[in-house]
Amino acid sequence: MHQIKIVRNILLGIENLLLHKLRSLLTTLGIVFGVGSVVAMLSVGEGASKEALDSIRKLGSNNIIINAIKSIDDEAASTTRTRMSIYGLTYKDHVRVVETFKTIRQAAPVKLIRKEGRLRERALELRVVGTTPSWFELVQRPVIAGRVLLPSDENDRVPVAVLTEFGARRLLATENTIGQPLRIGGDYFEVVGIVKSESGQASNIQIPDQEVDAYIPISVARTYFGDVISRRTAGTREREMVELHQMIVQVNSTEDVEPTAKGIENMLKRFHKKKDYHISVPLALLRQAEATKRTFNIVLGSIAGISLLVGGIGIMNIMLASVTERTQEIGVRRAIGAKRRQIISQFLIETVVLSIIGGLIGIGMGVLVPSLITYFAGMPTVITLESIVLPLVISFGVGIIFGLYPAVRAAKVDPIVALRHE
Repeated sequence: MHQIKIVRNILLGIENLLLHKLRSLLTTLGIVFGVGSVVAMLSVGEGASKEALDSIRKLGSNNIIINAIKSIDDEAASTTRTRMSIYGLTYKDHVRVVETFKTIRQAAPVKLIRKEGRLRERALELRVVGTTPSWFELVQRPVIAGRVLLPSDENDRVPVAVLTEFGARRLLATENTIGQPLRIGGDYFEVVGIVKSESGQASNIQIPDQEVDAYIPISVARTYFGDVISRRTAGTREREMVELHQMIVQVNSTEDVEPTAKGIENMLKRFHKKKDYHISVPLALLRQAEATKRTFNIVLGSIAGISLLVGGIGIMNIMLASVTERTQEIGVRRAIGAKRRQIISQFLIETVVLSIIGGLIGIGMGVLVPSLITYFAGMPTVITLESIVLPLVISFGVGIIFGLYPAVRAAKVDPIVALRHE
């Protein structure tokens, strides 16, 4: 019986709202845009955060990345015509790191060289990455064709190369290219595999591979290309001697990451007279990015919540006007025995119906907008269950909070005065 009364009151509320269709529609617009903006903003924020977090996770939460950088002195020296810049990580640094820290599971040294790659008639500038087979265990890249580097390639100094997917496409290489000779600089390498490309930057950490890479054994890179890089620019000849450009270290557990990174930094300080290296910890960046994501969502939610507040004020304003218009109706209902709580529930039902209808339309709009953003702008958006449920619950709460005062005011109307009202 009680449920029947509720359904009847809801139907009566909808009927009263339909008597003023345009006014009801305009009243719900505040809730529509408020809920829609909450859903859309949270979806865009979640998409941007997810992309950043995924980029950091790809670097490995148990990994430590050490990059060679030019010190201020080396930058100044590079402006001269004859002086050679010597900086970066060394082969001894790699040995010391592996032998000193028992928390380290494995470490992959990386040597980078810019060379022209030529496959049949196609030529392309490649970033040649000299590394060890362990690199492919530390930086997961799906194998599209062939294989990755093997320990035997490193030990026997076999001239083999693994291409990234993007570089392979630019060179018109396919699965049939496996086993074909690739000329890098003046030397020939056998293409043994193609792996999926990954590019970009996660926060201030450069992702260890780029779109156009060719991976070769580091022992071959040292033998074929040496440690000195020469470049001619604007009438000057720049020469740099860098043994290792990067080192990726994997520790046993996430608890060991930050203490090991601190230990590596202290050790490098002892053997490097200048700061020509930079240590990046993806785990620390991941925590920072997650904290930033939470703050970002709170800010976006607060901004969008203001729209809901404005919508709630609009509902209260219209319901107060409705109370004035329906004073005589209230008087009639009170005169025939309606209690105050029944008057309150009737007006509350009308405001809640208004806010929920607005909330549902707003959710539809909020789901549509991120889809359009993804389609036209290519920005990733993620619609979560929370971003839909939260605004709907808030719109329901707005209906109750902002409808309560008009409902109580309607219930307090004196029946005799109400009946005389015109």
